[in-house]
Amino acid sequence: MSETVHIITGICILLLVIVLTRRFHGWKIKKAYLFIVEDLKAKGALDPKSAVNLPYGRRNMLRIGFKDHRPTALKSLALDKIVGISEDGRYYLLDRTL
Repeated sequence: MSETVHIITGICILLLVIVLTRRFHGWKIKKAYLFIVEDLKAKGALDPKSAVNLPYGRRNMLRIGFKDHRPTALKSLALDKIVGISEDGRYYLLDRTL
């Protein structure tokens, strides 16, 4: 094969890897969304009075291993007004229809 075909093939493979990794991380964050909502429902955190501390609410810099998507998902849920944060940093579910 010519050099041009090798370059085009390499670029296509690189683009495929980028697309697949973005879809994988999107899938992991979606799973984290569902996990957080179910966790808050199970703990009965439906208003500021019943808010709970979540161990994954803060990112741990010393943790070695796979990336934990739950802190990112929790921030996103709070920005989208699905999860509320009490004054003392505890979390509760705002949207009960989920």
